[in-house]
Amino acid sequence: MDAAMSERPIPTGEGLTFEKVWAMIQETDRQIKETSQEVKEAGRQIKETDRQMGGLHNSFGEMTEHLVAPGIVRRFNELGFNFRRAACCQIIFDEKGTEIAEVDLMMENGSCVIATEVKSKPQERHIERHIKQMKILREEMIRHNDNRKIYGALAGAIFGTKEKAMAIDAGFFVLEQSGDTMKISVPEGFTPKEW
Repeated sequence: MDAAMSERPIPTGEGLTFEKVWAMIQETDRQIKETSQEVKEAGRQIKETDRQMGGLHNSFGEMTEHLVAPGIVRRFNELGFNFRRAACCQIIFDEKGTEIAEVDLMMENGSCVIATEVKSKPQERHIERHIKQMKILREEMIRHNDNRKIYGALAGAIFGTKEKAMAIDAGFFVLEQSGDTMKISVPEGFTPKEW
């Protein structure tokens, strides 16, 4: 390195003093703390909104189940099932008392049970969840020496073509809103799956 380069002064920022640097650090620290508080408040507001939406969703779900339940039972009885008992929101517990599944509408008679999932707009994840619930229900009924046949159904106000086909392929009865009543879709050759 030649001597001319080594003697070049390093720019330090004119007028930059220790006090100014310290003031800038303190201001930056204050801004970081302020931003952190704003982020915490936004997070709290998001959690509160999620809680409120969850409550609204649950209320809507319960309202849907109670409004459509009588129509669903009526439709199945017209097919000859003669259900004597139907109950909404049936929670299934394991032997330790832990909730392992929840059936929106359970219809029963002496020979069979139909567990129905009720959704305003059924989606693929609802169908997959109901398949799991059906397996759990079967295991629990076996554990209690209940050998009745178990069928599944999916009820919805709005069914997409894909979701309807998926539910039928899974062996579920499909119930759709039709005006002010429910109708059961039973395609030609359809055999409901016995779980």
